Amino acid sequence: MKLYDLAGPPSPRRIRIYLAEKGIDIEIVPVNIREGEHLKPEFLAINSRATIPALEMDNGTVISESDAILRYLEEKFPENPLFGETAEERAVVNNWLHIVEADGFLAVAEAVRNSAPRLAGRAITGQHNVEQIPALAERGIARIGYFFDELDKCLEGQSYVAGDKFTVADISTLVAVDFAGMAKQTIPEHCKNVARWHADVSARPSASA
Repeated sequence: MKLYDLAGPPSPRRIRIYLAEKGIDIEIVPVNIREGEHLKPEFLAINSRATIPALEMDNGTVISESDAILRYLEEKFPENPLFGETAEERAVVNNWLHIVEADGFLAVAEAVRNSAPRLAGRAITGQHNVEQIPALAERGIARIGYFFDELDKCLEGQSYVAGDKFTVADISTLVAVDFAGMAKQTIPEHCKNVARWHADVSARPSASA
């Protein structure tokens, strides 16, 4: 297998943290999106969506969505499960993964991609040029605040996002919370549960992957 990757962007980081937690070693192929390598014909032939991460399986099949990559790897390497061990645990983990994607990642992306000067004309990922909408950046900032508040409620009385076990839900949430820094948003002072949880999961060796 090959993982097309670049240190820095949030979505590839999710995969690297997961690989570190599971102890999985696969070939990494860097794609410098800052230099536009993802828009070159060579990479578009691999992933026509022009996004990273992208995982190329041994049979040549390529999957380009982080959630799909994580789920494939979990089935390929089931030891030390990070999606939960029972139907109930998996349901809670999957429920949170949807929440963090919709209310966390997309909120930050909305704020960053519609305000950062370097992303002018590139308000969405992929091949298409889309102009920024400042009002969406403002809405994204507000949504990040809502996300922190909901996360704080979720972590009341429990160690991790999906309960008392570290799971892929914590990986995605950690990356989303750190990603908010790109929108100049940090954990609000009143979100004590988030601050405690963030310190704990950030101290794990995998967090630096």
